[in-house]
Amino acid sequence: MQTESKTNPSAVTALDLQGELAFAVRIAQEAGTIVNTFYVGSSEVEYKTPDEPVTEADRSANQHIVSCIIAAYPDDGILSEESKDDLSRLEKDRVWIVDPLDGTKEFIARNGEFSIMIGLAYKGRPAMGVVHQPSSGLLYSGIVGQGATLLEEGESIPLKVSSRTNTREMVLVSSRSHRKQIVDNIRRKLRITSENVTGSVGLKVGQIARQIADIYIHPSPGCKEWDLCAPEAVLIAAGGMMTDCWGNLLQYNKRDVRAHNGLVATNGQIHQHILSAVIEIVEDAGFNEDDGFW
Repeated sequence: MQTESKTNPSAVTALDLQGELAFAVRIAQEAGTIVNTFYVGSSEVEYKTPDEPVTEADRSANQHIVSCIIAAYPDDGILSEESKDDLSRLEKDRVWIVDPLDGTKEFIARNGEFSIMIGLAYKGRPAMGVVHQPSSGLLYSGIVGQGATLLEEGESIPLKVSSRTNTREMVLVSSRSHRKQIVDNIRRKLRITSENVTGSVGLKVGQIARQIADIYIHPSPGCKEWDLCAPEAVLIAAGGMMTDCWGNLLQYNKRDVRAHNGLVATNGQIHQHILSAVIEIVEDAGFNEDDGFW
């Protein structure tokens, strides 16, 4: 059984980040306009690996976001998926962690399920995050300790996770492009019958923050820091919780940016109970905390 100290999200005390939040919202929306230009037109696709596409939209959004951060906060570190990492960020307490287009496969498929994610980590933990869905205009934002909001059609709506505690009543949100068989085993163990499917980690976590879903489980090392920082900040600000599959807090601004132990995001109501089921299933499948999923 995991201890509460491993899953206590209060490692980052409330910081005065209203200026940074307004800045991140603005540049995320500007990047969204750039991405939408390619979305309704065309965007050349290349492959960093056989399963990892990148488009002109990724690169153009990245250039805008990173150049704006450098101009506004020159003393902060930056880690972005589409920028070369020179590791100078490791010397910084404040690091902007950016995914200029999360859900590139969904962007290519033209299904709208992609997002722009801008997070700010402080001493290794998420402090502020923005997740923007250009296709719909939805924008999730939050500061840890100060609450989260959804901006929809010009209206700012406070976000708060659900209070559901019965797993049979909970909704699992899962990946469209990266579904794992082990997730089905965990779902059966928890007796979850309702499931939503969508792309982008940010949009899945956004569903939890707005009570459309309650649980997201990713038992795989596929996620990297830029996939998780902004969504975790929003989720914590909305009252939820995110850990790895063994209940450890996620750490940011590491030399190795991969999340080797996967992740579990929930409404926080029975996180320990859900972790118990996850740990049993993943360890039965031959994985362990020390070695992770590879």
